[in-house]
Amino acid sequence: MRLASMVGVLMLGLQLVSMPARAALFDDDEARKRIDALKLRVDQVERSVLQRLDELEAKSAGLVDVLRDVEQIKADLAKLRGQYEVLTYELEQTQKRQRDLYVDLDTRLRKLEGGAGAPGATSEAPPPPGAAAGVAPPATLRPGDAASEQRAYDTALEQFKGGNYPAAIGSFQSFVRTYPRSPLAPSALYWAGNAQYAQRDFRGAIATQRQLLSTYPDSQKVPDALLNIATSQIELGEAAPARRTLEEIVSKYPTSEAAGKARQRLAGR
Repeated sequence: MRLASMVGVLMLGLQLVSMPARAALFDDDEARKRIDALKLRVDQVERSVLQRLDELEAKSAGLVDVLRDVEQIKADLAKLRGQYEVLTYELEQTQKRQRDLYVDLDTRLRKLEGGAGAPGATSEAPPPPGAAAGVAPPATLRPGDAASEQRAYDTALEQFKGGNYPAAIGSFQSFVRTYPRSPLAPSALYWAGNAQYAQRDFRGAIATQRQLLSTYPDSQKVPDALLNIATSQIELGEAAPARRTLEEIVSKYPTSEAAGKARQRLAGR
């Protein structure tokens, strides 16, 4: 009986001793399950983050391509604008030559008609007033100089039309230095500024056009030069100065073609 009681007490003691161990084992299993679950969650988050980073990287690469395309489009647009200006100028020159030719022919016909109706008239023109016999009036420009001047200008213009803007800038600037009093000098400065604009040298374009304004303030190219200044200011993000320049064109040169374009830009079209 005593032995049985002792065995019973011993078994009870073993049970009591083993209960904390089983509880600890149970707690350890729960902790491990939680750790495994947490690791699984961390792995999921890590995969999600890496996937998101890959997506962002792909989008960034696409954005770089878009920005590059935008810059190329801007450069192409500047080139097209320059070509448009050249074509407009050539059309104006052609129309002017046609008008001059018509006036010249009309003048010649009137002289012929007047000479034929006058008895005893001769084809020899009278000498200029105050000119002595046998003495030719002084020439303001030798024909050779005029031809060289025109060739120099045409060469620079062809460089511009061909898209060789650095060469065109140098040629136009050289032309202005060589022929500062030429009627083509304002146009040379204007095209030099346009070439700088086409190269996205907006501040250089503004400086060149301002040189035109200060040196040749009465030139017909002044409104166009102001429009090029405004366009360059817009490209530089200088909205307020650009608006003032456009308003100046409309105010001072309301009937010019540049004023029409300025009105459209002021209206946001």
